[in-house]
Amino acid sequence: MELQTLTYLVVGATFLLYVGIAIATRAHDTGEFYIAGAHVHPIANGLATAADWMSAASFISMAGLIAFLGYDGSVYLMGWTGGYVLLALLLAPYLRKFGKFTVPEFIGDRYDSQTARVVAVLCLILISFTYVAGQMRGVGIVFSRFLNVDISIGLMIGMAIVFVYAVLGGMKGITYTQVAQYCVLIFAYTVPAIFISLQVTGTPIPQIAFGSPVLDSGPEGGISLLTRLDQVVTDLGFAAYTVGTKSRADIFFITMSLMIGTAGLPHVIVRFFTVPRVRDARVSAGWALFFIALLYTTAPAVGALARLNLTETIQTGRVGAAEGNLAYADRPEWFRTWEDTGLLRFEDRNGDDRIQYYNDENPDFAARANAYGWAGNELSIDNDIIVLANPEIAGLPDWVIALVAAGGIAAALSTAAGLLLVISASISHDLLKGVFARAIDERHELNAGRISAGVAILCAGYLGYNPPGFVAQVVALAFGLAAASLFPVILLGIFSVRVNKQGAIAGMLSGLAFTLGYIIYFKGLVIEPIAANVSENWLFGISPEGIGTLGALINFAVALGVSALTPPPPREVVELVERIRVPS
Repeated sequence: MELQTLTYLVVGATFLLYVGIAIATRAHDTGEFYIAGAHVHPIANGLATAADWMSAASFISMAGLIAFLGYDGSVYLMGWTGGYVLLALLLAPYLRKFGKFTVPEFIGDRYDSQTARVVAVLCLILISFTYVAGQMRGVGIVFSRFLNVDISIGLMIGMAIVFVYAVLGGMKGITYTQVAQYCVLIFAYTVPAIFISLQVTGTPIPQIAFGSPVLDSGPEGGISLLTRLDQVVTDLGFAAYTVGTKSRADIFFITMSLMIGTAGLPHVIVRFFTVPRVRDARVSAGWALFFIALLYTTAPAVGALARLNLTETIQTGRVGAAEGNLAYADRPEWFRTWEDTGLLRFEDRNGDDRIQYYNDENPDFAARANAYGWAGNELSIDNDIIVLANPEIAGLPDWVIALVAAGGIAAALSTAAGLLLVISASISHDLLKGVFARAIDERHELNAGRISAGVAILCAGYLGYNPPGFVAQVVALAFGLAAASLFPVILLGIFSVRVNKQGAIAGMLSGLAFTLGYIIYFKGLVIEPIAANVSENWLFGISPEGIGTLGALINFAVALGVSALTPPPPREVVELVERIRVPS
């Protein structure tokens, strides 16, 4: 069976599964639509949380980042996993005990302020739409390559599938759909990793293969995977794979931004409102960590193996021998198919019909390359294709390639659905029911939620077609916004009885304004980017991906300072905080 036909069958079967689950578990009231009736088992919630969390950034882009950044890519592993520890210890059980539907509802009640609730909604919508742009881009990438359709068509198909199970099923449908999506994505991620680990190192466990010797170690023998990779990339003028180039300060700020951003993401927090008891919230967080670890401990090996396979496939022969470079006419089939997507591009700068792939930004190597008659790096590779192209580069069976396509779509759609639902809930429940139309009945509120979800899906599709960066980069910016706006006021709302509504509002606005302004200035989301990759231009050497940490510190400082200068919260708010913190 041809790969195209097989991919259609595998992906189509998963779509039917998701739609079938959504129909079987459709929501009948607002409780089921917003929090699945608070009856989800902790293990099922852990699976759904892991699927909600392991988005296109984790499945498609994280290993690509690690493949090209090497040691510097470890910040994503540390930050994203560490954030779940914060969430499980500091937020999840307390928010579950609060017993409401949404994060803005907690902020509005805790600070006794409708204004605080509205500001929280604005923060949530901005964070969620930034995040969902990365997911929809991931959907478009997978569809354009594996289903041989234009990215815009792929986006529309993905939007239609999400529309069915998000609008029809609400949180109840999404939860059980995400359980199925986790099973699909983890199988799709680990199976090719096992195959390629066996090919390169003879070890079937990727986590062990990461530190094992490669089978073809040359006359010396016993060369480890990472040592071999260091040799290959440095021979091409790139930085050593195992040596970091970022400053320690920037690594710290990026890691912290991802950690506290994780703990402040509304679509992740709301998952802990769906379990029956407070204890179940903490247990389900533990299960989610376990399920996430299955992918996250595999990702470093996937990144290293992909970089080695890709580089050695293109750079056949020793560096410096022009005849050793891969002839463009002899490029493999996977190269041709990814060229069609525009995510892999070749430009023959010196007219020799051979692919010169090296770091022409390295002045020492560029000088050597000029002596060979090379006119600069001729190959452009999008980070987001690494995981998806890896099975093809390694020559794995077609069914594995089709499985990876289904896994990439599952990862993107699972997170997109969760994000769209919190956007829908914030509009229908927090703004409409909570502020503008308090007398609305449950049936009309449920309809408003579904309409909001539909509109949000249309906006998400547009952002997916015009994203402000590659998948993991866009997602990292969303984490910075969550870290700077929502996390501080949620944490202070639980553990400080003195912080009041004036402090919370001022803190959210100041942290969000500073972080958003910094990102816009350096990433060119509105204007041309201002030398975004030149660290000398960054404030204190902090990159836009890490600026959320500084925004969070500003939020904390402003919230505490303003609260100290204004009257304390009323007695009923103090009693609410004390009641949330008491174990039950």
